[in-house]
Amino acid sequence: MPSIEDTSLASRRWVACGCAGVGAVGAWWLYGHPPTTSGWYPICVFHALTGLHCPGCGATRAAYALLHGRFTEALHQNALVVTALPFLSVVVSRVLWRWTNGLPPVYSDPNRWTALLSWLVAPVVILFGVARNLPWWPFNCLAPF
Repeated sequence: MPSIEDTSLASRRWVACGCAGVGAVGAWWLYGHPPTTSGWYPICVFHALTGLHCPGCGATRAAYALLHGRFTEALHQNALVVTALPFLSVVVSRVLWRWTNGLPPVYSDPNRWTALLSWLVAPVVILFGVARNLPWWPFNCLAPF
């Protein structure tokens, strides 16, 4: 009879497989349904209310372009998402792998890492959001088209 630890690991692996499956189905759906012509995607409320581009505007179109191998177009849609995607993928994969296999978290003090990420990520996202709305070159190149 399997121990409680084995059952817990097995259920974690099922959850990880489910997450991977949901991600694959989401990528498959996005690949076949362009955000510019499909009515399935929500509008950006911030852009609808202010006319300005939030830091996330163009992220779905960038993901669509990446799935179709159009890297330059993806950068034009949302450079922040495209440049952050490899780092985010590594971090999420690493955390999920360790959690799935019952290993302790890499980050020994979660409060320290949360504070560090807050001080690093938040200013970058805010500055990107401001810069992409400036009307001068090269900042106007950051706005999605």
